[in-house]
Amino acid sequence: MKKKLLIALLIFLFVWTPALAGVGDIISKGKLSGSTDGKAIKITGSDTAGAVVVHTAVAGTTNFDEIWLWAYLAATSAAAVYIEWGTHADADDLITKTIPLDDGLYLLIPGLVLQNGMTVEIFTGASAVDKVFIFGYVHHLTGG
Repeated sequence: MKKKLLIALLIFLFVWTPALAGVGDIISKGKLSGSTDGKAIKITGSDTAGAVVVHTAVAGTTNFDEIWLWAYLAATSAAAVYIEWGTHADADDLITKTIPLDDGLYLLIPGLVLQNGMTVEIFTGASAVDKVFIFGYVHHLTGG
């Protein structure tokens, strides 16, 4: 009996209580700001100076962009990509991922958030320049 009552209480709280977070009341889906018409973004840089901006987050500190990125590799061997998350050329904000060969779309960023005009920039090693393509979308999270 106690177990059924607990389950009923949890369902009631889930359905009838407002969201705990203020951000996220309104969610709209959009393309990456570095994409033309939602198409893939080709990575043409082989170092931080040549990093390609794939997205610039919403300005200000009230709203957020939830960013989802996948990579496609059109090469003959695996390749590393370097994601400058929020800050250009800062080793503390660098995410390194290796894209396996023949893996289709490979998840790079699983919905991490940015705001305040921060950027997501990507470069790859010299052997993979022009062979890495970034796909993705953004959930724009705004208070209601």
